[in-house]
Amino acid sequence: MPRSPGEASHDGGARAVGTRLYDLVAELTPMMRSITGDGVRKTLATVRGALEPAVPFAVREVPTGTPVLDWTVPKEWNVSQAWLAGPDGQRVLDAADNPLHLLNYSIPTHTRLSLPDLLPHLHSLPDHPDWVPYRTSYYHEAWGFCLSDRQRRELPDGEYEVHIDTTLTDGSLTFAEIALPGSSPREFLVTTHVCHPGMANDNASGIATATLLAAALADRPRRLSYRFLFIPGTIGAITWLAHNRESVDGIEHGLVLTGLGDRGQPTYKRSRRGDAGIDRAVTRALKETGRPYNVIDFSPYGYDERQFCSPGFNLPVGRFGRSPHGTYAEYHTSADNLGFVTATGLNDSFAIILRTIEICERDRTWTSTSPFGEPQLGRRGLYRSIGATLDREAVEMGLLWVLNLADGSHSMIDIADRADLPFNTVADAADALAAVGLLA
Repeated sequence: MPRSPGEASHDGGARAVGTRLYDLVAELTPMMRSITGDGVRKTLATVRGALEPAVPFAVREVPTGTPVLDWTVPKEWNVSQAWLAGPDGQRVLDAADNPLHLLNYSIPTHTRLSLPDLLPHLHSLPDHPDWVPYRTSYYHEAWGFCLSDRQRRELPDGEYEVHIDTTLTDGSLTFAEIALPGSSPREFLVTTHVCHPGMANDNASGIATATLLAAALADRPRRLSYRFLFIPGTIGAITWLAHNRESVDGIEHGLVLTGLGDRGQPTYKRSRRGDAGIDRAVTRALKETGRPYNVIDFSPYGYDERQFCSPGFNLPVGRFGRSPHGTYAEYHTSADNLGFVTATGLNDSFAIILRTIEICERDRTWTSTSPFGEPQLGRRGLYRSIGATLDREAVEMGLLWVLNLADGSHSMIDIADRADLPFNTVADAADALAAVGLLA
């Protein structure tokens, strides 16, 4: 498989993770995906192959016509072949060369057309004449091809043959779910799209990152329970929510993953709540990197965070990626390719998400068992027990702040923010205090 061009971390372990992510992105990118069909199943089979037998992996099929909230599961779309031949009989475009060449969800079509009659069915980008756009027609019957504007302008006059061998039939919507139970039933939800074909950053980077993240968490002790969803955009989230509306109250944190491999700054979009635990945990993890990052407010436009944060659910789910969709020219084009993503970017995103999870794992609310006056800490050996790896003043301040704010209403993030101390300093102090019975 191709390697990421040039950029790599100095740490060997990080390089290995970044390379594994990049290789999986390279494997996933060329697949003919859509919101339904065998392309989704092939994608999920690839994910399953990277995870099982160590990680439980369940594929769900929801039949066409099933009511899901205000929507209905659509017909299933599959592609056998799709091409356009020119006046000389030679193929001008072939979806086998690039899945973006076919208007996604094109209805089956076999016809001959003059160039003027064909042109309304051709989509290109005049501002980027060498790129192929990504276009869909999920809920409106149509057919078409996408090509570079340069190629479009050079098409000769004459008769063209259109051959689109697709099916739109009663079938099902396919998605996958991974459940990793922890000691608490409270869940951390991780979701990513599996519907966009032929693009590395959107969606392949999210699929690859969620896959390796599930593998990493399966090998760790877990306080929280984790649920991973590999779903088609919009209709997938709506379908899952429709079938799980009675249990979503168990979701304590959530992240929608998308666009994780480009060279842009890490960007987090807050949940609708704005101050949920996940909002504060991601912000902490980003701040710890010491590098530039962006945190933006929620809006009802974007990816599946808008479904999870719809007012009836209002779940604590934010979105994490790098350059936000629509802010880079390569978005939804053939320029979102393996040269657009890097092992370094993928690894950095992975590390930030993992650090966010570590913070959420340790972010709990304690209550002091000795709230009247300050307990005597020296005779309990607390400074010696955690002071070997931390600055003594930071250790002392961490212990004192935790004892003072451990009143059953302040979380570890609350205390770290109030004390202006590193999260680990506060969490380590709480663990040490709990070990000698001063916290419950």
